[in-house]
Amino acid sequence: MIVGHDNVLLELVDGTLIDGPPVADSDQELIDFLVFLASRSEVNARSFSEAQPRLHLRLDGGSRLAAAAWVTPRPSVVIRRHRLMQVTLDDLVAREMMTPTAASFLRAAVRARRSIVVAGAQGAGKTTLVRALCAEIDAMEAIGTFETEYELHLHELGRHKVVHAWEARPGSGERGPDGRQAGEFTLDEALVDSFRFNLSRQIVGEVRGKEIWAMIKAMESGTGSISTTHAADAASAVRKLVTCAMEAGPHVTQGLATSKLAATVDLIVQLSMETRIHPRGAQRTRRVAEIIALAPGEKEVGYATTHVFRADASGVAVPDVLPDEYRALAHHGFDLGAYLSTQPYGAQP
Repeated sequence: MIVGHDNVLLELVDGTLIDGPPVADSDQELIDFLVFLASRSEVNARSFSEAQPRLHLRLDGGSRLAAAAWVTPRPSVVIRRHRLMQVTLDDLVAREMMTPTAASFLRAAVRARRSIVVAGAQGAGKTTLVRALCAEIDAMEAIGTFETEYELHLHELGRHKVVHAWEARPGSGERGPDGRQAGEFTLDEALVDSFRFNLSRQIVGEVRGKEIWAMIKAMESGTGSISTTHAADAASAVRKLVTCAMEAGPHVTQGLATSKLAATVDLIVQLSMETRIHPRGAQRTRRVAEIIALAPGEKEVGYATTHVFRADASGVAVPDVLPDEYRALAHHGFDLGAYLSTQPYGAQP
């Protein structure tokens, strides 16, 4: 995390935060390097200038870079390296990100082809969890991934035989009569193309705006899709997705967006991130805090939510209320007995 050439913070793989060395001799040198990096990238070159003051870039080694300059007091940069690539749900249990019961539920949900949205704050571990969820997909299923910048890297991990990975591309130059820049390639276009690729699963990366319709189309076209979004809690994630859908234009009403989401999204998994200050610095802890089931509901709201797992006093997701339709996940490996025995009101018949 860089805020100016000499203000650098590093987060280590265990969540510890430490100061880092300067990355340049001056802010201008840092900006010049970013401009060079953006224009010379071997994987997906793009513009970074006063006219285009924001930069989102996949570095040649696979890391993700986000930068801003000219519209911030000092150049701001975040580089995210993905340390946990070959990761499974069991690995995340071992790292105390979730309980074995929660992992059992999510594993069964993926195998039962439930559509899942992973929500959380920036840096909460959403991509890592999605990578672990995808590890539960059968190796012979054909997968399509749709991302603004490659982060999942399922096509490089070798776990699945067929992975078609699409990456959006920003345009450049003046906008044409249709409002598009030359060379622009959107997630919507990628998704339309993908319908001829005989995909079993469609995994849409981060949803920040109207590209949610790509996610909805994916979930309507086939079961078992997975996506991510930013949200403070699971209930807020639903409202956030509705807002994103309405950004597509005035033709999308709140009622339409709500009904589509309620009919296509099955589960929302909420991640939490806590930063603790200690004498030697700071450390971040990431956990699965909530899992809610989403379903069509009363007309006024348009959807109904059930907390299948709810955060306890320590912030860990523990069993709460299991909708009847999710008991069938026991056929896909869900440890129903462990879930029922730890419900707040005890085991049910």
